[in-house]
This record gives sequence, structure tokens and C-alpha cells, in this order.
Amino acid sequence: MFRNREDAGRQLASALMRFKNEQPCILALPRGGVPIAFEVAKALQAPLDLVLVRKIGAPDQPELAVAAVVDGKRPELVLNRRIANALGVSDEYLAVHESLELMEIERRRRLYLAGRDRLNVEGKTAIIIDDGIATGATVRAAIYATRRAHPKRIVIATPVAPIDTVAALRKEADEVVVLEEPEYFGAIGYYYQDFSQLTDDQVREIMARPIMPLRDRIVPAL
Repeated sequence: MFRNREDAGRQLASALMRFKNEQPCILALPRGGVPIAFEVAKALQAPLDLVLVRKIGAPDQPELAVAAVVDGKRPELVLNRRIANALGVSDEYLAVHESLELMEIERRRRLYLAGRDRLNVEGKTAIIIDDGIATGATVRAAIYATRRAHPKRIVIATPVAPIDTVAALRKEADEVVVLEEPEYFGAIGYYYQDFSQLTDDQVREIMARPIMPLRDRIVPAL
């Protein structure tokens, strides 16, 4: 069990230190993935950005994801064709909700990052981080969108995920790093002593923190 997300982030950072010399880019899934990703970025001295993913729920079943919208230079709609076809979800329904979720994504990016430019991951190792992965649907959408930005490779990293989800993700990412892989999963919160939900203000504050210590950012006088 992890004490909190910061503790989980420090443990995950230790498992990811071998990527430090690759000058990776760290991509957090908010909200819960942000404090973990910050600890990793700090340890690896790597830049930190967000991957914003919004679920599109089925008509009359909002918790059942028929698609996901992912931000980026070219926002992506990732469709779960099996569910969409089974429920007869129309193109019009998807288009309307894609537009709504894109507006929410842009609102959150402005709120969390105050207009900061997106990281360019082309040709780099992109490490996508969340505080835990259950089914993997959100992470799959993030993988798909990140892959379109042409990174050298994609690494999924998380403190905890069930064995079957990890096995499935290994077919889609170049590498998966997980600290705990319980056979009987339950819920992500079971593996944290403190799993308090983060607010938008907390995410914004973490994303505004400097990655490098002050002493390392001072340029010596000529």
C-alpha cells in the first residue's frame, strides 16, 4: 500500500530511473496522475505536460464509454466500435459530444497550464503516467493520441494495475512499468492510505512548480 500519491510517485520514479539519460517527456493523466508524474519528472529532470482525455458516455448510460476525446495539436476521437455499434450510437451523437468534450478539454488546459505550449514528443520517449489503471480505456486513448505525435517510444507507468489490464496494455505500448499487479484488483483507492481527490486548484499549483531545484537553475555570472 502507498501512503499517498507523492509516495507512489517517488517509488515509481525509482523504477523509471533507467530512462533518465533518454531525456524523456512525462505526460500525466489528470487529476490523479499529476502529483505522481511530478515526482517522476523531478527525479528524471524531465519536462512535464498533461494528456487530457474525456470520456463520451453512451446515451442513457453515461458511465459506459462509447468513445474518448484526447487533446493534442490534432485532437483525437477514439471510438469503441463494438459498444457503439451494439447500442446504435449515431454519428450525430458522437459529433455533438465530441465538440462539448473538446471545449471542456481546452478549458482545463487553460486552467491547469495557463497557456503553456504543449510538449513536442516527436522522436522522444513519452512516459504516460496515472495513479492507477483499472480497465485501461483512458490510457489506451492516451496511447493512441500520443502515438500520432511520433514519439520514439511510449512507456506506460503506474503504481498499480490488474494483471489482465497490464497484459493488454503491453500489446499497445512499447513498455509498461507497474509496481503492483494484483490478481484481484478491486479499486485503485484500495492501494492508497490517502486517496483524496484532487481539486483543479491543486492540479494547477503542481503544474506551476519548477521541476529543477533553484540551485540548478541559476546561471553563473560571466
